[in-house]
Amino acid sequence: MVRPVIARGHTVPVKRTSPADDRNQLIIDDVSKAIIEQLQQDGRRAYATIGKAVGLSEAAVRQRVQRLSDAGVIQIVAVTDPLQVGLFRQALVAVNVQGPIEPVADALAEIDEVAYVVICAGRFDVLCEVVCEDDAALLDLISRRVRTLPGVADTEVLVYLSLRKQSYQWGTR
Repeated sequence: MVRPVIARGHTVPVKRTSPADDRNQLIIDDVSKAIIEQLQQDGRRAYATIGKAVGLSEAAVRQRVQRLSDAGVIQIVAVTDPLQVGLFRQALVAVNVQGPIEPVADALAEIDEVAYVVICAGRFDVLCEVVCEDDAALLDLISRRVRTLPGVADTEVLVYLSLRKQSYQWGTR
């Protein structure tokens, strides 16, 4: 899955061609990694508290967090439980493309109900996660908006029955 390192957050549209694209923008040292890990534990943690944990001043932590944010390494946002906000149907949509893959992936990324899009190797060309109000909304999304995109050859929809784990705390390894 291609998602940026985030602190207690949900992704917003991110376009990249390879993971190496982001690594060349900002050198992330051990202190920055420790700051990221602190934010992944609690995205609202005070800079002064983080500073004590990593051995920097509050101002230095603030500057580092700003640089990490500006470089697109982290995003600090609220994560909602889709069920609690009235979005009762989630699914993974696997798409095979006829012709260039990127335009289809970009078009999928423009759809509001699509949470993430990845171009991949293997049986499918593109995978995307969708979050909808109900089955009728999912059916409308797939039939009228996904399958009708130019270049979409076929789709396979895997409906989520029970979410067992969703974590954004993979650290900085």
